[in-house]
Amino acid sequence: MPSHAPRLSTVQCLSPAGLHQMAYAEWGDPENPRVLVCAHGLTRCGRDFDALANAMANDYRVVCPDVVGRGQSSWLSHPGGYVVPQYVADMVTLIARLGVASVDWLGTSMGGLIGMGLAGLPDTPIRNLLLNDIGPHIEAPALERIGQFVGIPKRFASISEGADYIWSISTGFGPHTREEWIALSEPLLKADGGGYVLRYDPSIGAAFSTAPPEAIVAGEAMLWAALAAFAGRTLIVRGEQSDLLSRTTVEQMLAHAQHARAVEIPGVGHAPTFVHADQIEIARRFFEGYAD
Repeated sequence: MPSHAPRLSTVQCLSPAGLHQMAYAEWGDPENPRVLVCAHGLTRCGRDFDALANAMANDYRVVCPDVVGRGQSSWLSHPGGYVVPQYVADMVTLIARLGVASVDWLGTSMGGLIGMGLAGLPDTPIRNLLLNDIGPHIEAPALERIGQFVGIPKRFASISEGADYIWSISTGFGPHTREEWIALSEPLLKADGGGYVLRYDPSIGAAFSTAPPEAIVAGEAMLWAALAAFAGRTLIVRGEQSDLLSRTTVEQMLAHAQHARAVEIPGVGHAPTFVHADQIEIARRFFEGYAD
């Protein structure tokens, strides 16, 4: 497989507090009308998808944004802006920049919530939607687990030490070689005062401690409605050992969605990384329209 170097760009987006920059990496022919947007999880960044993008760049223009507050993107001045509606608005701006009428979407965890939010809008630009270990309902133990590490300040003496810490909170990603894990971890770390820190705004975790129960219920209802409204094809990918997306929720999603099927990846929890060939093939077959 040939190796493709990404092009790195930014796009200016608007929030109620003002303007901010969203960074994105792009692979493949910039004139290719077949665009695949890959959106990452809560504390991750767009470079999570380097392996997938390399594998699909001959057929797709693959675009992997750093959601605001993460990676190379700006931090918001108000923590209340770190919510799905803002992320959806930013993605609409990104797609307008790309100059295409429609995109395919692969969303891991939070990236899948963004995808659902956008897919449920009238005249959505999303054509096919892959939801990677995420649904409208998130299991409470997973939220508690995530809340234990999001926004907690950490400092590391080296990239290797940082990678070890990230692995300690990410074992659900499943088996990876050390080389693969360093590649997944290095973009999440930035040099700071002789050491390294995590490359995200600690305020992204504010929603875990400040969202009232009624807001959580309303947000889930909105996502169920969005999933039901989407007329395109949906693939629900679940890690067999996931503590975030239950099999019961998957069954409910299949009943709500108009055109959906599901696949479970053995030996993985939350969430499959789409680094390995078998997982990449799941995405390729879905987006290219194969019936399994």
